[in-house]
Amino acid sequence: MMKSPLDLLLPYQRKWVDDESRFKYGLWSRQTGKDFSSAAEIVRDCKLRDKTTWMIAAPSERQSLETLAKCSEWSEAFDLASEGIREERDGPEALLKQGEIKFANGSRVIAVPGRPDTVRGFSANVLMTEFAFFEDPDATWRAILPSITNPLRGGEKKVRLITTPNGQGNKAHDLWTKENSTKHKWSKHKVTIHDAVAAGLPVDPEELRAMLDDPEGWAQEYECEFLDAAGVLLSYELIGSCEAPEATTTQPDAFWAARPQFPLYAGWDFARKKDLSVLWTAQKIGPLLVTKEVLVMRGMSTPKQVELVSHRLKNITRLCLDYTGAGVGAGDLLVEKFGEWNFDKHQFGKVELCTFTDSLKRDIFPSLKVAMEQRGLLVPGTREIREDLHSMYRVVTAAGNVTYRAPHSPNGHADRCTGLALCRRAAGTGGAVGGMQSVKSARPRERRMAA
Repeated sequence: MMKSPLDLLLPYQRKWVDDESRFKYGLWSRQTGKDFSSAAEIVRDCKLRDKTTWMIAAPSERQSLETLAKCSEWSEAFDLASEGIREERDGPEALLKQGEIKFANGSRVIAVPGRPDTVRGFSANVLMTEFAFFEDPDATWRAILPSITNPLRGGEKKVRLITTPNGQGNKAHDLWTKENSTKHKWSKHKVTIHDAVAAGLPVDPEELRAMLDDPEGWAQEYECEFLDAAGVLLSYELIGSCEAPEATTTQPDAFWAARPQFPLYAGWDFARKKDLSVLWTAQKIGPLLVTKEVLVMRGMSTPKQVELVSHRLKNITRLCLDYTGAGVGAGDLLVEKFGEWNFDKHQFGKVELCTFTDSLKRDIFPSLKVAMEQRGLLVPGTREIREDLHSMYRVVTAAGNVTYRAPHSPNGHADRCTGLALCRRAAGTGGAVGGMQSVKSARPRERRMAA
């Protein structure tokens, strides 16, 4: 019979929660319950100490709110009454300022995106989750220090830092590897996927390894080795600078039936079952690429997806398609209908088949970032799209190679970001910076328009 809500935890999770050290660092594998366990400690502390404040900071607002939701679940287990989760934004789709739970005893938990400007000004105990993946962990750490070092405002503060590794040379790596000083000691907990399974976590490591199919990624994300170095590709600030009301997520059927006044281009990150299948369409108006539709398909058969896209392709100038895995079948069907675009082979149909190699990633994602920095793209200002674009990382491997990755989540695998990057490629020559169409590589009709 369960005597305490904490009896729900596995041994390594309970060890983490019961560690009362002021500074505590958990280097844990993915999928081992670090947020779940940390939320248990936060809620227990809020119940035991009236008017206690905790702040949760994460790389994205989605992650911050997910951890806050876990605190709400634990509050029921601890029978700690609350007013529920309240979100503070300037508008329904605006960037999160903070989320908050207030408990009946005056304690509260605040959740914010982990950026220097959002963590300043608080005096609270702190949980930083996936700290190594913050936009700027060094600057965020500097900004957060005053909130945890002043004991005159609410007493001595606790710090909980949980993360999987994200390469060397960053603050997360520095704090883990640095020797403890006499005045500043971290209690360190390392939990690999093998440690977790040995303690009763019901997952199959070999199945996870096969699904990931990335030896370096496996060593870092599941065996907690500091290998690759990664940084967010598109910051919230950069994404926000490209959000505009002119950019839309849907269009009526009449839009696709009418001949467009300005050329339309599309990128399709194809998926069949596991991830989202996203067709991102934008219109080239002068120097700007303005998003017109972001079509999201989930668990839809290939013929049905091809039917939906074919309806749109009639008036789209060019489509860049993820021609990998299940996308091969879709690409072959579309090429039969609309022809292939391959400048090197002098083929000038509508569909460019893009095999997702590291070389292609090193083309489309930096070009996407440059186009956004030059304000050459307008994107819809929605939370789903903002979080998706923000989830893509530029990764430098231990061998010095550059690639791009995104974590899997219930909301996809940066599928919208990939669709947008392919759309920008379609609007250019396949690699032109800023999405500008090359007169040399354009088809005859486009050359006349450019002239």
